[in-house]
Amino acid sequence: MKGPLFYSKILLFGEYGIIKDSKGLSIPYNFYNGALKSDENLTDSAKASNAILADYLTYLQAIDKQLVTFNFEALAKDISNGMYFDSSIPQGYGVGSSGALVAAIYDKYAQNKITVLENLTREKLLALKTIFSEMESFFHGKSSGLDPLNSYLSLPILINSKDHIEATGIPSQNATGKGAVFLLDSGSVGETAPMVQIFMDKMKQEGFRNMLKNQFIKHTDACVDDFLKGDLKSLFQNTKQLSKIVLNHFKPMIPTKFHHLWQTGIESNSYYLKLCGSGGGGYILGFTEDIQKAQKALSDYKLEVVYNF
Repeated sequence: MKGPLFYSKILLFGEYGIIKDSKGLSIPYNFYNGALKSDENLTDSAKASNAILADYLTYLQAIDKQLVTFNFEALAKDISNGMYFDSSIPQGYGVGSSGALVAAIYDKYAQNKITVLENLTREKLLALKTIFSEMESFFHGKSSGLDPLNSYLSLPILINSKDHIEATGIPSQNATGKGAVFLLDSGSVGETAPMVQIFMDKMKQEGFRNMLKNQFIKHTDACVDDFLKGDLKSLFQNTKQLSKIVLNHFKPMIPTKFHHLWQTGIESNSYYLKLCGSGGGGYILGFTEDIQKAQKALSDYKLEVVYNF
């Protein structure tokens, strides 16, 4: 048995901000994917995944039946027959490993499911997001539901506000363009829950709340608009400001050894770094007007280009 593939995602803009109603833009990233599989001889990692699915089954059984129902009989049977989630998506890297798993489970076992083929109205998208938020909370403590939504639909998602999301088109990539969005491997795993807790604690300070509203969300919203319009000059100006704000106010979310690298990018204008997901490790997202210049400046690190301008 092998189920369909579900892809990783990248939240280009909106990390932390979307908790407080900023705009956000999330795109599928097809380099990594995962699928539900069953076979007789389980490897150690497949056994670990199978055990997680067994715990997950118990969690799903407690979800409000008015929100979503599953074919638990089939799910329990498949788990007892050794089903696991076979995934190339790195865990704790901010690219949606649990989101792809949630999408796969919903796709295969949800009853009366909202399918990708129907007319996806705003109401249906919000209903899916609410279901996925509840389903993914098993992994993170609190989830927006966006990662599984992106993985399930395999479409870019524009978040206008908490109650207004839509599938969107993004400008076509320019294969020969010098500008790029890239992933930088921090070499360590990040955990979402502790990072979100740090953010929630900071939100108790009035100064931090004002900074979030007047600076962070302002530039995040501008970045989303610039990216969708293809206004690269404005996009890089706003990304630079965002990079500065994150370095000044979200330091605990940036691995210490990258503080200097972050500052160097801002000062040299050769690249601008920002959080990919909740931070704390995993991938760091980079924006550059000249990918060769950025690669030279970051020659000690592995870069993966995800989008060309």
